[in-house]
Amino acid sequence: MFAQCADPKALDGLAWMLCYLTSGTHRLFYLSFGTVLLLLAVTAPIALGMGFAGAMAARSRLAPLRWLGKTYAAIVRGVPDIIFFLFVPIALDQGFEWLRSRVYCDPSVPVRQGNEFVVCAAAKLPQSTSPEWVHDLYGIALAVVAFSFVFGAFAANVLYGAMQAVPRAQLETAEAYGMTPRQIDRRILIPQMWTYALPGLSNLWMILIKATPLLFLLGVEDIVYWARELGGSKTSTYAYPHGDWRVWYFLALLVFYLLMTWVSQRLIDRLSGALSRGQATMAGESMRKAGAAA
Repeated sequence: MFAQCADPKALDGLAWMLCYLTSGTHRLFYLSFGTVLLLLAVTAPIALGMGFAGAMAARSRLAPLRWLGKTYAAIVRGVPDIIFFLFVPIALDQGFEWLRSRVYCDPSVPVRQGNEFVVCAAAKLPQSTSPEWVHDLYGIALAVVAFSFVFGAFAANVLYGAMQAVPRAQLETAEAYGMTPRQIDRRILIPQMWTYALPGLSNLWMILIKATPLLFLLGVEDIVYWARELGGSKTSTYAYPHGDWRVWYFLALLVFYLLMTWVSQRLIDRLSGALSRGQATMAGESMRKAGAAA
């Protein structure tokens, strides 16, 4: 906080607003935008990796592995996302605490006491004595697992469909030349399937961006939490009293998400052009004809 902001009651007009927007709580609000970007940066590659593993499992020649890949995608597709967003963090949290209770607590004491899940203080995660950033990081880690699990299943469906879309004749030609299944996957199937997968993956990315406000439901102090807290009416007991300003805070979030999706779409268009070059698709054929005409 600036030195001139020491006494908010002595301020008015632009000086009051400038000090208000640079207060300590607003700095936490600004940092929460970084929390959203961190979630996206960590979740996207993990979900893509889980989706790729699920798609490859669904195409496996081993029946148990094939059933596992298809079941994973089918279960997540058939259950509302918010159920998994709430179930996965709770299940993981209680699972970790149960394991710790077997080590740090009296094993003869059941953790299920009626409808309550109760463990001793030593088994709690995170510990009550842990700093605030540990609690925040733990909540974000659980959120990353939940988001990755859900969007990994959707990515598995997209990638599986893209692999099926690669012309079968190309795979058979590779077999005729004596290439092994692993070589076919690495040199023929996987490089080409990205062209077919990109539209579906781009939609998933947009949905993932729009799903980040669900962090608020998981107890993480994200941008939605701070917009509601800071925008609500503040009486004279607060340093910077004001009326109900939530509409302005949520308008800022609207602009932020629109900007995120706009930038994402520009990058996706560039990536689509790069992947389509030289490929036997409608986009690739259009690029070939345009080059020939020039």
